[in-house]
Amino acid sequence: MGVHATLETLVRADAAGRLPRLGGMARPNGVVIVSERFWAFAGVDGSLREGAMPPTPRGLRRVPLLRGLLRLAVALSPIVRRRGVVGGKERAFLGVVLLASFLFFALPDRLELAAGVGVGLVMLGWLLRGRTLNLHGAEHRAIRAVEDRSLVAAFDGSARPSRFASRCGTNFAALVLPVAVLGNLAWPLPAALVALLSIALTMELWLAIEGSRRRAARMFLLPGLALQRLTTREPTLDETRIALRATASVLRRELA
Repeated sequence: MGVHATLETLVRADAAGRLPRLGGMARPNGVVIVSERFWAFAGVDGSLREGAMPPTPRGLRRVPLLRGLLRLAVALSPIVRRRGVVGGKERAFLGVVLLASFLFFALPDRLELAAGVGVGLVMLGWLLRGRTLNLHGAEHRAIRAVEDRSLVAAFDGSARPSRFASRCGTNFAALVLPVAVLGNLAWPLPAALVALLSIALTMELWLAIEGSRRRAARMFLLPGLALQRLTTREPTLDETRIALRATASVLRRELA
C-alpha cells in the first residue's frame, strides 16, 4: 500500500462506526498487526506482507481453558507458519526454545530455576533485539489510534496516542509468572502439565480482565504496564507510520 492508499483507508476507519479489535507484535525489522481474520507485516524497508489468520472451531471458542490456549496459538500464527513473517532458521529457533521451556521442568530442582532463567533471557534477547523496542511502542500507538479514531492524526503527527497498551503480551507475561509459581506449589502434577495449565488459567484471567470495567480488575495490569517502560521506547513518526501501514492493510480488508 502506498501513502495515498494508506491514508484513504485510515480516513475511512476514523469515520467507521465499528472496527475490529486489533493486536500486534513488534519485530526488529517491522510490525505485525492482526485482527481475528487478517494479519499484515509492514517492514522498515517499505515492504508489506499480508495473510489470513487460521480459523478456530466455533464450538471450542467457549470451552474454558482450551479457548485461551487456542487464542494464544492463533496469535502466534503469523510468526510460526511457513509463509509468515519469519524465516526458516528463526522458526526452528523458536521451536527449540518452546520445547526447551517445557523440557527443563524435568531437571532436578536445583537446576530448574537456572534453566528457566536462561531460556527466558535467550527469548527476551531474541524478542527485543534491533529496533524492536521502538517498533513495540509504535505498534501500541497504532492500535490505540484505532480505538481513539485518531488514525489520520497519528499518521500526520498531530496526535500521539499512548505507547502503553492494556492488552500487550507483556501484561500477560507479568500475570503468568505468579500463576505458575502458585500452581507449582499447589498442584501435584507433572511440571510440564503445570506450566500448560498455568498458561490456560492466566488466559482465563486475562479474558476476565479484558471484559471488566471495574477498577479493581484493572489493578492486575499494573505490573505489566510498568514493565512496558522497559519493553517499549517512544517511536519516531516514521516508526509510527510503519505500524499504521500494517494497520491500514488489515482494516482495508476488514472494511471491504
